[in-house]
Amino acid sequence: MQIGERIAFYRQRRGYTQSQLAGLVGRSTDWLSKIERGERQMRRVDLLTELARALRVTLGDLMGQPVLMEEDEERDDIPAIRDALMAPGRLSRVLFAPPSDGRQPDLARAEQLVEFLWADYQRGRIGEVVERLPRLIRAAQQLEDAASDLDDGGRRRAWAMSARTHHLAATTLSKVGEADLSWIAAERAMKAADEADDALVLASAARAATHALLAVGRYDDALSLGETAAHWLGPQVAAGDPNALSLLGMLHLRTAVAAARRQDRAVATELLGHAEQSATRLGEDGNYWQTGFGPTNVELHRLSAGLDLGDMTWVVRRGENVDVAHLPAERQVTHLIDLARALSYLARDDDAVDLLLEAERTAPALVRHSAVVREAVKTMHRRAPVSTGARSSRLLALAQRCRAVR
Repeated sequence: MQIGERIAFYRQRRGYTQSQLAGLVGRSTDWLSKIERGERQMRRVDLLTELARALRVTLGDLMGQPVLMEEDEERDDIPAIRDALMAPGRLSRVLFAPPSDGRQPDLARAEQLVEFLWADYQRGRIGEVVERLPRLIRAAQQLEDAASDLDDGGRRRAWAMSARTHHLAATTLSKVGEADLSWIAAERAMKAADEADDALVLASAARAATHALLAVGRYDDALSLGETAAHWLGPQVAAGDPNALSLLGMLHLRTAVAAARRQDRAVATELLGHAEQSATRLGEDGNYWQTGFGPTNVELHRLSAGLDLGDMTWVVRRGENVDVAHLPAERQVTHLIDLARALSYLARDDDAVDLLLEAERTAPALVRHSAVVREAVKTMHRRAPVSTGARSSRLLALAQRCRAVR
């Protein structure tokens, strides 16, 4: 189903008339009727969030559930990630104290592996990350259990490794539409960061939590968390630490997106300005703490905010002139998806498909498992004239790979 059809489904389940639901979100019955019939696109995510709240469902329920990843070399390890995150032993260390065999987990090896997987994530190799995350999460849990037996430096490193692991899990799960699991992983990242007693680790984990909050439509909470975490970086930022500048800049960028999604243009513009100041001080498109932060990333988030604010023509005109070739593949693909969505809203479907196919060649899983891509492709496929053969063309093939059509 398209978004409009899912809205109609849940509205009927709740026993609301179109007039009643439209009134709950301050819109006209005609507006809701056109949304449900697919005659009008849902461009503003804040309105979708309001509808989800009125219908008492999640944002993911209206956006569409994630699809399985088994087409990627017949691998689907999301269930294994779920099992690792929700293992009963994580509920209580008293009830489920791990047996001690005298052997300590290899902390250095675990630290090395999480950095390798972060590199894979930035290269767009989501399938490889998903496949290896369960093992890495279990290693992080073992290190948490053993942390109290380590010296102070080792204890903090163990908790920092766990925070980095769960941050990676939260970000990856968010990318493939697993919003609820992403939130669990982000919460674990924040708790581990508290124990690590390191402002950089805490700020990085907070960045993961803002991703999870954005995925479930909690924009005010994302703003509050990002702004609070930013204050913890004060001393390092004042000293010009590039790690702190990058993390601070990314927190401002994530909160700017949160502001844009709740249609607060003034706050979004202010936060983008703060991020630009950090990028100017950094002076380069760096990748400290796997942020990919710098002047170009600020520009990409400015375009992303413009997309959420409805500035489609501006996003297309400005976005086509941004050079992203030097950025991590994940950032390149995210930009291409944003630009393609703006083009699809302007009914420039051929151009949008060109960009999505380019993005798919770079990182297939990031495109095929994106809920927003799936909706854009579904919309373009439905309005493609059958007489031109468009539905049997590359658009249909892309729609099938994205599970947008059967």
